[in-house]
Amino acid sequence: MTHLWVRAEERPNEERVGILAEGVKALRAAGFRVTVEESPVRALPLDPYLAAGAGIAEAGSWRQAPDDAIIFGLKELPLDGQPLKHRHIMFGHAYKGQADGRELLKLFKAGGGALYDLEYLVDESGRRVAAFGYWAGYAGAAVSLKCWAAQQRGEVCGPVGVYSGQPALLEELESELDATGASRPSALIIGAKGRVGTGAADLCEAMGVATTLWDMEETAHGGPFPEILAHELFLNCILARTGTPVFVPASAKTDPRRLSVIGDISCDPSSDFSPIKVYDRVTDWAAPALRVHDDPVLDVTAIDNLPSMLPAESSEDFATQLLPSLMGLDKLESGVWGRAKAEFDRHVAEV
Repeated sequence: MTHLWVRAEERPNEERVGILAEGVKALRAAGFRVTVEESPVRALPLDPYLAAGAGIAEAGSWRQAPDDAIIFGLKELPLDGQPLKHRHIMFGHAYKGQADGRELLKLFKAGGGALYDLEYLVDESGRRVAAFGYWAGYAGAAVSLKCWAAQQRGEVCGPVGVYSGQPALLEELESELDATGASRPSALIIGAKGRVGTGAADLCEAMGVATTLWDMEETAHGGPFPEILAHELFLNCILARTGTPVFVPASAKTDPRRLSVIGDISCDPSSDFSPIKVYDRVTDWAAPALRVHDDPVLDVTAIDNLPSMLPAESSEDFATQLLPSLMGLDKLESGVWGRAKAEFDRHVAEV
């Protein structure tokens, strides 16, 4: 019997979950065993999972789970030096030269486990079967506008947090923008046709922000891209990979520009392929803006778990997308799971 073990997230400010109670019910009906760990912060309550037939376990007890259990979480695990013996489903952030990626792969290699990275769970055409992109774009655009509003007050953006829902975020943000007394800024979005860009564009539209929407056609010439510097906000919504051009070179700090806020929603500054060269580390909920230049001001915001600002909406969206693939977990060597395992095998062989 295939056993899916849904772990509690251990990262601060992470309240999402990748499966709904309805998904547990469907897996149980198909003959799967499901265990859900307790969590004091998960946005969705535990009781519906219990009613759907899940077994309940203590938070963090996945470490003692049966060897054949498939451990399912979203964000990365603590790098505590313990070899990883289980098969894990999560966003590993380990394949593009990220700082901790090699250490994570070493732990898998030492323990004999495997990573089925959600970023590399793709269909036959190479398209991801599930993504948090829309809500990442939505929340990332909101934080970028908060950074801009703080600049109008002569400040750097202060802490951000979790919202009870989309209406609460919109109400707060509109009030904050109105209080500046300034006209709404303009924004250029690259990756506008994708999930992330669509979410960013929808938030901008809701806030009355004029947007220039770019995708592959507008960036195919490889740069430079002076149009980016001509907008107050730049929202990067593309997945960086080999061949991605540089959108914002290091010289942009001192180049003539209107640009004052970069929302790197794709948020991969430690990757070799990052298209934004004015910063080198992620920001966080406590300090969402990194000031990379003072005169004229340039702030970068790059929070790598943005959808958790709206954990209920983003969990429901992602879990609905992912469930058809979870229903195929009993066939891990084929289809989307087989492709993800092949990607892991290729990278772990290099450590």
